[in-house]
Parts: sequence; C-alpha cells; structure tokens
Amino acid sequence: MRVTVLGAGSWGTALAVLLHKNGHKVKLWSHEEEQIIPIVKEHENKRFLPGITIPEVIGCTADLFEAVKGVKAIVLAVPSQAVRSVAANLKGKVDDNVILINVAKGFENGTLMRMSEVIREELPFNTVTVLSGPSHAEEVALGLPTTVVATAYNPDMAEWTQDLFINDDFRVYTNDDMLGVEVAGALKNIIALGCGISAGLGLGDNSQAAILTRGLAEIIRLGKAMGAKEATFGGLAGIGDLVVTCGSKHSRNRRAGIMLGEGKSLDYVLEHMGMVVEGVSATQNGYALAKKYKVDMPITEGIYHILYDGVEPKAAMRELMTRTKTGEHIPR
Repeated sequence: MRVTVLGAGSWGTALAVLLHKNGHKVKLWSHEEEQIIPIVKEHENKRFLPGITIPEVIGCTADLFEAVKGVKAIVLAVPSQAVRSVAANLKGKVDDNVILINVAKGFENGTLMRMSEVIREELPFNTVTVLSGPSHAEEVALGLPTTVVATAYNPDMAEWTQDLFINDDFRVYTNDDMLGVEVAGALKNIIALGCGISAGLGLGDNSQAAILTRGLAEIIRLGKAMGAKEATFGGLAGIGDLVVTCGSKHSRNRRAGIMLGEGKSLDYVLEHMGMVVEGVSATQNGYALAKKYKVDMPITEGIYHILYDGVEPKAAMRELMTRTKTGEHIPR
C-alpha cells in the first residue's frame, strides 16, 4: 500500500521505518527542505532520530503534492499546532477516499478542538482515524515491543488502521472511544511536565507518584465531563501513555519539566529542547477546558501558573500540598 508520513520528526521517521518494514511503499515529508537533504544523503535523521537507518527506498521530499500523489493513506505526524495548516494544504491534493491517520497529541490553541476535529473541519469528506498510546519513537524504531491503540468512529476503519501498523513488535489494539483516546493523549503531557518539575526540584519518587496518580484523576474528570468513556483512561491511551511519558528518559515533556524545576525559564527550556514540547500548549488548553467544563484540576492549574504567570515551581508545589483537606475522590 502507498502511505505517506507527513512530519519528519522522531515519531514520523519511526513510523515511516515501521510501515516500510510492514511491506508498504512509504514516503516521508517535511516542510523544511534543509531537513530532507541530509536524510536523503545519509539515510539517517540525525537531528531527531540518530542511529536509525532510513531505507533508501523510503522517498523523502519537501514537496507536499509529490508526497501525497497516488497514496491510500496519510499519517499526520506534525506538531499539534501545525495540524490545521497541513490539513488545509492537503485540499485539492488528495481524493476523498484517502485515509487520514492522526498521531499528533494535543488540542488546538484558541478553538480547544481535538486534532481529529481539526482535520475533519478542513477535509470533511475523508475518513480520519487516530493512533495513540505509550510509544517512544526511539524504541519503536529499534523494534522494541510496543503496544498502542487505533480508534475511529467507524469500527471497520479502526481495524483497517490496526492492520496497517501491526507487526510482531508493534501490537495494535482497537478502541471505540476516539474522544477519550485523544483527550488522554493530550492531557498526559501536562502531568509529565509536573513529574519533571518535581524531579528537577529534587522532591523524590513519592511526589512524582502522587502527581502521576492525582494527575490521572484530573484527566479522567475532564474526559468524562467532555463525554469520554472512563474505561479508556485505564488502558493504553490513558494510564499506559501517562506512565511512559511521566517516567521515561525519552520524554521531552519530562525533560522540559526537569529544567523548569531546576530554575530555568520557559523561554530557555523551549530554546534548548530543540523539539516541540507539546505539554506547554496542552497546559494552556487543559486549563481553559477545565474552566469551560467546570472541572477541578489543581495540578494542571499549578503548572499553568508556573508556565504563564511566573510562579516559582517550589511555591506551586507547596500550594498543592497545603490545599484544604479532602477525600481521595477516585473517579468511578
């Protein structure tokens, strides 16, 4: 099958390599020609996924029309805030029968729309599916065992997406709750920032366990208020992705949080990460969604005040620890 991956970051590159291993004819696109040139010459994405060989037969291009010509499926692996512009640029370049698979995690700034909603607004006649779960690009590219979920409003299309990606090292389950999968994938980046901040402050494992656990409770509360199924948050797209993002050395959100906890400014962190830190915009949007749906999200609120109001991380943590006593209130 002819498949194009839009976005030559670490995740897009890893998925292009995986799809090639699965026997598909793959193209990899980036809007930056200066990024594509060294990949073509060296068969390696040294900037985002060093050490992984990109097979020569994977066509790499910065020409969007050339990238999507004649394909059956397109994987959108661009940062969440670029999804609308890329989807808009696909108008007139793809037929209505091309399947669009989103792997970006986040809400759109301003509209607070989920990525599948953004894509459908720009390309209303194409089927949109979502692939999500605990899946660091570095490990997927090495063929280390990984499990994720595929979701769509049409169960047949979730299975179609499952079949496209699944292999002996990359196990794909189907899930019937697209809303919940997308909410979980976006909000977990906020909690990963929090765990990183705690680590940067040197507060130990206990505090990070508390942030992860109570952070999950926040995610479930908001997800349910938005109409998601609670069971989704106990699965791969929920607790699975949350655990790996909060605790892994590969997690850019955790690394960004560590720097914030060490006293670095947000501008410094974003400049030195070299990659998009999705948790930053996710915090702004999660905070807005909590207000919109009148959901109590104290961890999200604390991280928002650190990022956008200049509150010191240590003061934000103290604020969390000295809130009015209450019951645990585990979502049911």
